[in-house]
Amino acid sequence: MNSIEDALAQIRRGTDEILVESELIKKLESGRSLKIKAGFDPTAPDLHLGHTVLINKLRQFQDLGHEVQFLIGDFTAMIGDPTGKSATRPPLTREEVLENARTYEHQVFKILDPQKTTVLFNSQWMGAMSAADMIQLAARHTVARMLERDDFSKRYKSGQAIAIHEFLYPLVQGYDSVAMKADVELGGTDQKFNLLVGRQLQEAWGQEPQIAITLPILEGLDGVQKMSKSLGNYIGITDDPKDMFGKIMSISDELMWRYFELLSFRSMSEIEALQREVKQGRNPRDVKFLLAEELITRFHDADAAHAAQADFIQRFQKGALPEEMEEKVIVVDGDAMGLAQVLKQAGLTSSTSEAFRMIQQGAVRLDGEKVSDKGLQLKPGAGFVAQVGKRRFARISLQKK
Repeated sequence: MNSIEDALAQIRRGTDEILVESELIKKLESGRSLKIKAGFDPTAPDLHLGHTVLINKLRQFQDLGHEVQFLIGDFTAMIGDPTGKSATRPPLTREEVLENARTYEHQVFKILDPQKTTVLFNSQWMGAMSAADMIQLAARHTVARMLERDDFSKRYKSGQAIAIHEFLYPLVQGYDSVAMKADVELGGTDQKFNLLVGRQLQEAWGQEPQIAITLPILEGLDGVQKMSKSLGNYIGITDDPKDMFGKIMSISDELMWRYFELLSFRSMSEIEALQREVKQGRNPRDVKFLLAEELITRFHDADAAHAAQADFIQRFQKGALPEEMEEKVIVVDGDAMGLAQVLKQAGLTSSTSEAFRMIQQGAVRLDGEKVSDKGLQLKPGAGFVAQVGKRRFARISLQKK
């Protein structure tokens, strides 16, 4: 068994807050297997690396001997999580929710130990609630407290609509902790309010309040905005291994260390040793190879990782990709920017007409792939290595204005 201090060191790694750590220590000292809760609303069919920050932490708790309760929010997904939203989010149909949930179950076991994981659906208890039960639940919270939430507060002050059902979301998420008798709940930093509602409701139901652990939101390939499928700056865990490898290699050398801390299963001492090696002259690209190999092996297998690396070397290193290249951040005013305009703003062509000409000649590549579409539109959040001709390169990230 790990000592309490060793366990705490693992739990603290990559976390933003532990509320309340002294209470967590008491729970760990009890020696019992704790119930570790994390909820995911199946609002999209696939998970990306940003989601796995939290799932990795669940795996750490499993390795410490605790029970993971993986909650699929099939009931809450039909409400629509208002967190961080500036407008009411459209709820999903029951059919969409169930289809996405089946995909989640399959994907999470690429990280979690199935023998130490209980998969639950919150429709099990919420679906059985009567209207009177829901009113009783709503009576446990005040409108004033709800408006303390940053996103609700901003919408209220700006006169934007807040639907009544959106107030139910934090209450339902909090009641999930009551129904599950959770000892610990994990969530992103944007979920802090909801996690604390869980503590409050557990106390109201006479339970020992859960520990709320928040984890940082992983930046996407651009290194600025959170990883998101809608922004196009994501790495999906079901992506083709070659695509995954290319995307990982496109992140900046600075962002690489954040990915190591939040995504790698290497110990922090190993990661710190790699950082020292880079400071002493080791090529960061070679260290990035290690990260790409580890992640692709996890979500595919070792053979796929080795094949993806060989393909990358064949396409890039033998194509004389420079070890150092300029990094360009381009601000997009709108939903997308044409490739020709991107190349011009990055200084890879002197004009958009030259960019069109180079594309037509087959002299433009993005992440090693030749581009032939002169009308290609690139969305904010995208990150890639652009090449024009044989000697002009830049690592480009697009940000929304």
